[in-house]
Amino acid sequence: MQLLVVIVVCLSVFRGLSTAQDNEIDSDIKIADNSAESTTKIPEGVIMDGFSAEEEKAIEAGKETFQFQAEVNRLMDIIINSLYKNKEVFLRELISNASDALDKIRFLSLSNPSVLDSLKDLDIKISLNSDLKTLTIRDSGLGMSRSDLVNNLGTVAKSGTSAFAEALTESGDMSLIGQFGVGFYSVYLVADKVRVVSKNNDDDQYIWESTADSNFAVSKDPRGNTLGRGTEITLFLKEDAHEYASESKLEEIIKRHSEFITFPIYLYKKVTSTVEKAEEVASTDDEEDDDDDEDEKSDSDDDLEIEEEEETPVKSDPGTKTEKVESFEWERINSNVAIWSRDKEEITDDEYRSFFKAIINDPTEALTWMHFKAEGEVEFKSILFVPKETANLYDNYKSTKAGIRLYVRKVLIQEDFEDLLPTYLNFIRGVVDSDDLPLNVSRETLQQHRVLKIMAKKLVRKVLEMLRKLASGDTDEIGGITESSDSETSPYITFWEQYSKSIKMGVIEDQQNRSKLAKLLRFKSLKSEKKYISLDDYVKDFKEWQKDIYYVAGESVEVIEKSPFVEAAKAKGVDILFLTDPLDEYAVQHMADFDGHRLQSLTKEGLKFGDEDEDVLKKKSKMYRGIFKPLIQFMKDLFGDRVGKISVSQRVDSSPAVVVTSQFGNTANMERIAKSQTLNSKEHVESMRASKTLEINPRHPIVIELNRLVTEKPDDIATKDLANLLLDTALQTSGFDLEDHIDSYADRIYRTMGSTLSLKSMKLAADLELEDDEEEEIPEKDTSSKNDEF
Repeated sequence: MQLLVVIVVCLSVFRGLSTAQDNEIDSDIKIADNSAESTTKIPEGVIMDGFSAEEEKAIEAGKETFQFQAEVNRLMDIIINSLYKNKEVFLRELISNASDALDKIRFLSLSNPSVLDSLKDLDIKISLNSDLKTLTIRDSGLGMSRSDLVNNLGTVAKSGTSAFAEALTESGDMSLIGQFGVGFYSVYLVADKVRVVSKNNDDDQYIWESTADSNFAVSKDPRGNTLGRGTEITLFLKEDAHEYASESKLEEIIKRHSEFITFPIYLYKKVTSTVEKAEEVASTDDEEDDDDDEDEKSDSDDDLEIEEEEETPVKSDPGTKTEKVESFEWERINSNVAIWSRDKEEITDDEYRSFFKAIINDPTEALTWMHFKAEGEVEFKSILFVPKETANLYDNYKSTKAGIRLYVRKVLIQEDFEDLLPTYLNFIRGVVDSDDLPLNVSRETLQQHRVLKIMAKKLVRKVLEMLRKLASGDTDEIGGITESSDSETSPYITFWEQYSKSIKMGVIEDQQNRSKLAKLLRFKSLKSEKKYISLDDYVKDFKEWQKDIYYVAGESVEVIEKSPFVEAAKAKGVDILFLTDPLDEYAVQHMADFDGHRLQSLTKEGLKFGDEDEDVLKKKSKMYRGIFKPLIQFMKDLFGDRVGKISVSQRVDSSPAVVVTSQFGNTANMERIAKSQTLNSKEHVESMRASKTLEINPRHPIVIELNRLVTEKPDDIATKDLANLLLDTALQTSGFDLEDHIDSYADRIYRTMGSTLSLKSMKLAADLELEDDEEEEIPEKDTSSKNDEF
């Protein structure tokens, strides 16, 4: 039967809804002079601060022993060894309980101020004794009566906070952390014995203690009321947990997990100060002092008084010296304020910037931020920041998590929580605080729950809204924006130059928000004079007949500007987007259109600008195909599989030919990117090659003359060389590599050079041999006339 009870309790703990414990263990500490790293000899019989040996004996004599209301030997083992990932969470749990206790007494004081008469200050105090190896957490909260100690601490998984909240459901709503009543038992991660001293306004002061076995003891405190009100928890640290008997370690844990607790948290710390101390320096002339004393004795009383007044500077020389003095003082640890819980209208920009630096612990400035409260199915408060820069963000893009710190009622649950924002927003920093999150019992991780998905959607929407406002210069709901007349140095351009890859990755990965992300894209263009423009700006500059958005992808703006693909667009006065980043073309390929306008690459076949007369275009195309039929057929036979298709085109203006790819094939730029990727195999690169189409310009004189040559001299090597050179040059100007044809390309170039030079043969000339007697002697220069003049 007992085993069945254990199984049921365990299942309820691990399936249970969420987190935090709230065992009414609202803890306080009474600090003696020898607490915190004292070197005083410990009297025999003393085991913790505040209790003498006689009082310890009185506690032992007055103990009433109870058994836990479950088989604790196994259950404690599960809680201690399975629920928590690391030991340091015990301090967070105890501080959370103390915060709950303070919340309760403050809530009760609203209707009955007299409950605070015994102790006005609401705070949490933490101290340690390095000699006794004890750690004490004290709060001035509600405290527990004898029955509370027996029922709440004596029943595993029974939460006093839950009962307290249920009792207040009709009168009001309180946000208390503890729900399951197991957090208190995390103390056994680091302690082999725990003593709880608690004082409730309605009862005497009692002591509860246990060593995590099947028993616990409760006794009346022989000292009487030493706390005034509240709870004090003392942990007797295990040998392997003595690291927690360190002020610096405790301070680190408090700042990480409980920095934004509403109530002040004080740590009893050793302080070293330098003080000045007066000292007397004796005179070096002792005989003179003796003579002065004898003269004083022989003088009259009046003279004596005068001599006594003048005696001091003669007898000694006053001086000061400094020395270091060690003392213990209470120092507040959680000095940072949880500004997300305040009204944003009351918070200054400087406060936001200071808060940003506090949560990221980095000198980087915040570019902008958004402070909001989400309501609806899930309620939470949040502040999201965009840093001006993030070093090495794209070195480990997939493994870098967004720096979102997750809080539940101001208690840190998890840093860098990765499920709230997608990877492409991993540059965002900030905090999220909610009362509705489904935590597991250990309060270290979140359960997968629809609430999380709702929260994630709202956060993504808010981030994109913040970036949209940053792009438009709308300062209504975001901070940090400064006005600038120069668009190149505007806040959004600063953001874009730092995080453009993240937005492009969002376009690729986030189909649901792709249209919003597309409005955040920025490109340089043919008409923008190397400044960034948005797709909205491009559409506003449409020609009357224009329907599509045109772009060319390449290595740089300079390379694209010289490309033959832009010639026809230039002639028509159409703007062209320059895609120079390796991610640009990937992102554009994932966008079917932008606001109903198709994105059209100028490097692919079938291009139409929209201002053509279709009937005239068809007639011209038919006519040119007839005229250049000999050249087209000749090239097909000559080139073989180097090109898939040869056609007559009117897309080029001044170049004789270009090489394009099919509508759904990879462009030359994509092939270049694939080849540059180290991990790509040769087979993968080959599979990415698209079928190429050679488009010739029927109005260009080279094409016209070549068409004549293939009719008159089709077998002439010069004709074949010229046709091959036309393709080679078109491939290079269109962004393709010559690949395996570089040798034959060089041969053709040399033959063409020889033909141009009217060389009858490319055979090398024989070496010339010079005979000794026929060597030409070089006469010495005659400098005599110059010497004579000199």
